[in-house]
Amino acid sequence: QVQLVESGGGLVQAGGSLRLSCAASGRSFSTYAMGWFRQAPGKEREFVAVISWSGGRTDYADSVKGRFTISRDNAKSTVYLRMNSLKPEDTAVYYCAANRGPHCSVYGCTEEYEYDYWGQGTQVTVSS
Repeated sequence: QVQLVESGGGLVQAGGSLRLSCAASGRSFSTYAMGWFRQAPGKEREFVAVISWSGGRTDYADSVKGRFTISRDNAKSTVYLRMNSLKPEDTAVYYCAANRGPHCSVYGCTEEYEYDYWGQGTQVTVSS
């Protein structure tokens, strides 16, 4: 079993930046593809970014491309989401997720069902 714990959320003004972290328990973190999703009030959860087990492949939702950067430190069992130029529409609960198999590292999974483990989420609020 893998436990994921997000941190780093908060309140920020539009145009500002935040860095989210997701710390994973367990010994197999370096073999997992890791993703970030978000859920805004009244909306379904949506894909934000994914990174392969090695960090060599990343994919982003069009809405965050060029503003957000996903990265990982396998030695620390942590994945990050650097968010720049934040907009009010980025306000959401942000979740990290882990995929155990090689599939998402190769193809860059964007669907919730493709992930095996989820964190509890961290709130990001962007004021205008």
